[in-house]
Amino acid sequence: MLSLGVLGFLAYAKVAFEARYIASGSMQPTLQTNDRIFINKLAYRSKSPERGDIILFQPTSPLQEQGIQTPFICRAIGLPGDKVEIRQGKVYINNQPLAENYIAEPPAYQYGPITVPANSYFVLGDNRNNSYDSHYWGFVPQENLMGKASSRYWPPDRIGDIQ
Repeated sequence: MLSLGVLGFLAYAKVAFEARYIASGSMQPTLQTNDRIFINKLAYRSKSPERGDIILFQPTSPLQEQGIQTPFICRAIGLPGDKVEIRQGKVYINNQPLAENYIAEPPAYQYGPITVPANSYFVLGDNRNNSYDSHYWGFVPQENLMGKASSRYWPPDRIGDIQ
């Protein structure tokens, strides 16, 4: 018979974490197709995403209009009020180049400049040239956020925290 402590922990874990499967290569090399990860569903209850967080979110209105129902996972790049521009293979935030040691290759497109609205986020996949992200369909409203990618539990040789 399980103790109340164990039952309490299991109930908390069900509320706080959700297992997810990575179905596309849009976040390579950080997340590989077929990786299994945990999403911390409570991460943004008391604080806002930080630049660099990998976030899970419900499809935005433009995505829903295209019939997309499945949540997306991308990296938070532009925070509310930031000016975002992509040019000459670099992302600029408020006119400063963003150091990105996690991307597959530099972006081969131009974007912006554009200012991120209040309570919204500009997100990009780490596989910049093969990701359907904010540079196509716009910003992610705060209310669409579902949680933060916290750790990988599969495959065994890649188990650990997600940076």
